[in-house]
Amino acid sequence: MAEQEFTARGVRIEKRLRSLTRAGQVRIRDGRLQLLTSYGSEIDSAPVQAVRASKPWFAHEDRALADVNGTRYTLTLGETDPAPGKPGPPSARRFIEAVRKAAGRNR
Repeated sequence: MAEQEFTARGVRIEKRLRSLTRAGQVRIRDGRLQLLTSYGSEIDSAPVQAVRASKPWFAHEDRALADVNGTRYTLTLGETDPAPGKPGPPSARRFIEAVRKAAGRNR
């Protein structure tokens, strides 16, 4: 089994104004992005080369946009593994960097 490149749990995944899950999972593994429900069912997936990840200019640091198979999802990732007393890097930024790195794209 290949090592996972990025995983975020407890992710709120929305499609337009509809919430699909409040505790979902975003996973990048083997060159593929997967959006999963809290039960592990797949919402959507695509090769990372076909995914466009960005940061909305008007949103908080924990939000990211992901265009997967022509569908735009809003991801609220929150912060993962912050050091005690430290805010830590926003997961949205880490997610965007992971998509770009896995796709072989530079900024």
